[in-house]
Amino acid sequence: MPGTIPPEGVRVWKAERMVELLIANAHTVATVDTDRRELAGGWVAIDAGRIHSLGSSTDQAPPAHRVIDATDCLVTPGLINTHHHLFQNLTRAYTPMTSAPLFGWLQALYPLWTANIDEESEYTAAWVGLAELALSGCTTSSDHHYLHPHRAGDLLGAEVQAAIDLGMRFHPTYGSMSLSVKDGGLPPDDAVRDEDDILAESERHVARWHDPEFGAMTRIALAPCSPFTVTPDLMRRTAELAERLDVRLHTHLAENSEDDEFAVATFGMRPVDLYEDVGWMTDRTWGAHVVRPNPEEVQRLGAAGVGIAHCPSSNMILSSGIAPVVDLRHAGCHVGLGCDGSSSADSASLWQEARLAMLQGKLVSGADAMTARTALEVATRGGAGCLGRIGELGELSAGAVADVAVWKLDGPIFAGVLDDAIEGWLRCGPTSAWHTIVNGVSVVEHGALVSPRLDEMLTQHQTIARRFQPAI
Repeated sequence: MPGTIPPEGVRVWKAERMVELLIANAHTVATVDTDRRELAGGWVAIDAGRIHSLGSSTDQAPPAHRVIDATDCLVTPGLINTHHHLFQNLTRAYTPMTSAPLFGWLQALYPLWTANIDEESEYTAAWVGLAELALSGCTTSSDHHYLHPHRAGDLLGAEVQAAIDLGMRFHPTYGSMSLSVKDGGLPPDDAVRDEDDILAESERHVARWHDPEFGAMTRIALAPCSPFTVTPDLMRRTAELAERLDVRLHTHLAENSEDDEFAVATFGMRPVDLYEDVGWMTDRTWGAHVVRPNPEEVQRLGAAGVGIAHCPSSNMILSSGIAPVVDLRHAGCHVGLGCDGSSSADSASLWQEARLAMLQGKLVSGADAMTARTALEVATRGGAGCLGRIGELGELSAGAVADVAVWKLDGPIFAGVLDDAIEGWLRCGPTSAWHTIVNGVSVVEHGALVSPRLDEMLTQHQTIARRFQPAI
């Protein structure tokens, strides 16, 4: 409320007007900015959807209309999800598919998804999926939506509306599939579309939804699904279109051994070679998974500035392997995190993906090669790099967007964490965000979703999910 007195211990500097929101008294503010500053006893001031100012306990904070007391909390930039398939939470943990590898898993689920998807189910799945992400401290999410049956309606528009209604920053991609089983691909015939139609729809959605301005809440990328669902010609033409429209490109890349074998058998080259051959080896692109590049390919990806969406849970559940994240970062790639589809990874928690990224990095690259700080950077700044928004998202600095996560570090799971809040935040747990703020507006408060629609949406989601999942 106007006139609220800042918490004890925060000195006030005289200003002509009050800022909208002050997050005060934090144990630590992890800025993940260019200098990677960590502010003890820190505060973050927010105004007009931007970070107004920030400081430590020795710096004066401005007066604010509203104050969030972050005593015993870690404050970080909002986490960024760089790869997802939100509609798939309608078949989450579907029993017949819980033990299948990638190709068999997809071939069994394509018919269920294609027969049942429509605007209502897409909106509901996106709303629930984005709410789940917000509770895990996520403020920006991409979505690789590649399923567009002709009869289903405007599915991309439905999920964009869900993000607007919930208040999440959203980077959906207009995904596509054009290579059906009869053409040597994986999807059924009714799941694919004509390539000229795909390109026309891609341009239409960019014109309708893409906002190129600083602080944009919605941006569109173009995303042919994978080498086993589209032709090389569509990949090339999509890259040309993305350059003309100045939008980003996304696809699955080098996901597992089946992906490798398919590319070699079908195109006579490995997935990374194909990626380069079709004009995607640029800093406009980011690839999902990238589990199987060899050392020479890692260096080529890094030199080109390709972004990587690391999906540790999905990569383990589908037995794809462990991506060489440390090597990819050292080579020059922006590496972010992705939850992947909720019916493969099942849990859409960015905090969990960050912890698994830390553990996997230690396992394959050495205990000192992947710290909690590195994982936090991957979950924030690395994701901003994948989305082409370094300096805007994924950090706490004056002028950056006001996307913030506040994490309570109390209770039995954090007992004994005294000197290092960031290591404690990720090594202990599990934990969820105490506050999630997007564009200066609270989406999660005190660990609960702000929207009053949660129960209604969960009931609707359950009804729709029963339609997708035949009785066993």
